[in-house]
Amino acid sequence: MAEQEIAPQAPSSTSPSGAVLLDLTDGVATVTLNRPEAMNALDTATKNDLLTTLARVAEDPAVRCVVLTGVGRAFCVGQDLREHIDLLSNSDRSLWSTVPEHYNPIVELLCTMNKPVVAAINGVAAGAGASFAFAADLRIIVDTGGFNLAFAGIALSCDSGASWTLPRLIGTARAKELLMFPRTVPASEALELGLVNRVVSAEQLPTVVGELARTLAAGPTLAYGSIRRSVAFSWGHPLNESLAHEADQMALTGGSADHAAAVSAFLAKQKATFHGR
Repeated sequence: MAEQEIAPQAPSSTSPSGAVLLDLTDGVATVTLNRPEAMNALDTATKNDLLTTLARVAEDPAVRCVVLTGVGRAFCVGQDLREHIDLLSNSDRSLWSTVPEHYNPIVELLCTMNKPVVAAINGVAAGAGASFAFAADLRIIVDTGGFNLAFAGIALSCDSGASWTLPRLIGTARAKELLMFPRTVPASEALELGLVNRVVSAEQLPTVVGELARTLAAGPTLAYGSIRRSVAFSWGHPLNESLAHEADQMALTGGSADHAAAVSAFLAKQKATFHGR
């Protein structure tokens, strides 16, 4: 059997503000929010850097899986309220333009990039931080972590796709309850509700996420992207249109090099080696 192809490695990089770190190793791009002193709150510089970084990894063919995580005791607590208060007091119009300019494209990238996304939730995830986690395909959370849909607590509607992802994860009734009556949902309850796939200790998180991400990075990337699109498409379309979309994605992946390799490996009774195309 041929050796597993390893994607080219790129050195670790830091965004201009220093608030977002990027590491690419063995096809896994780890995007890390790096404002531990602010619990990885999202000020304008951080949002700009996160959007730029996600756009980069989404387009990079060397990236076959993306991991989003944070440094410190929080995954991300959402909008930086200190900056928010300053902008509010000055009636700064950027206060509300940030949703279409930053939050929306960030979530759209997380939901639609043509490769799997894993959220490694290292602590509390609140507001937009929780929404970012919900946009991932898989969520692994530490046992001391939790979610808080804090929007209504400060008299705001929800953003960053929470109205779209949350009902799909736990149902409309429960989603409205968590959005209208904000509280911290501990990791154990999050697992019961279906908000996360697995709860681990802080010590286990790097190992568990690393193994999962490497497995995904070694898999059929094009097929994973097509599965993401098919699942998302089916939520907003009737059966006949969903079936037609599935047929299109099946034709796309059926003509891929990975599918040909998988069939050849099956016939030879060998394990397939995927190259992500």
